[in-house]
Amino acid sequence: MRGYYNEMNKKVFDTFKPKNHFLHKYVDYYYLDIKSDNTKTEFECFPHYNNTISLYSSHKRDENSVVTYVENVEPLQIFTPVRENILKVTQIGNVHRIVIVFHPLGIQQFFKNKDFSNYIYNGDFFNTNELTQLFNTTDKEEITLLLDDFLYQRYKPFHHSILEKSLSIIFDEYEDFSIENLSEQLNISRRQLNRIFKTYLGVSPKRFHEIVVFRKVLEAKLFENPTLNFTELAHTFCYSDQSHLNKIFKKLTQNTPTQFFKKGTLLGEEDTFWHIKK
Repeated sequence: MRGYYNEMNKKVFDTFKPKNHFLHKYVDYYYLDIKSDNTKTEFECFPHYNNTISLYSSHKRDENSVVTYVENVEPLQIFTPVRENILKVTQIGNVHRIVIVFHPLGIQQFFKNKDFSNYIYNGDFFNTNELTQLFNTTDKEEITLLLDDFLYQRYKPFHHSILEKSLSIIFDEYEDFSIENLSEQLNISRRQLNRIFKTYLGVSPKRFHEIVVFRKVLEAKLFENPTLNFTELAHTFCYSDQSHLNKIFKKLTQNTPTQFFKKGTLLGEEDTFWHIKK
């Protein structure tokens, strides 16, 4: 692996969609993260309703989320669940990482009998032969076809009517959302609804909704209309006022909206927006 990294001698961060359109319902995007001359990179990832599998080619991870390149160790497979808190990551040494970003309930369609409500740090999602194929190329077209094939082969439908209807309501009717109304529409108790969300997504429905609206604000500011000010964003996404928007941003990012966007870096062409320590 050392020779391979030396030959690459480059830095890459590319995002790309599955080519198999069947997978689009379950997979948001993939990304490739390469740092061939990396000494140390520190970054913060913020709450998200998506979840991910990160594949590191030859790395070890410690309890402080420090991922270190170690020559000729087994690939590292990490599952990151729905994030309700800031995730701080440090990478030391060369990096060759491939990430699958799933929609909510997407990962359940391909991997069974696992608890996706929490982190999995030593996963076994892909076998040795599959990992060898993935890490033997840096061509995103080839990586896309490989990931598409590996996932499609594993597809076994997962259905949960209450969760599926809940997610549809939260994403489509977020303006007038309340837990009481949601539980009434589903004809179950708030306690039961909370238990289902915690079991499958690791967060409460209230927090999940909060994260969805936060992400809608990010998408609007980053991709739809960057000129929108924060008062307009607060009004658009049904926060009571800008003070309410500020409060949510402080809660989820430890920054005001102004600080958050000023300090952030958009990586690739999707919604990967991190604070990278200089």
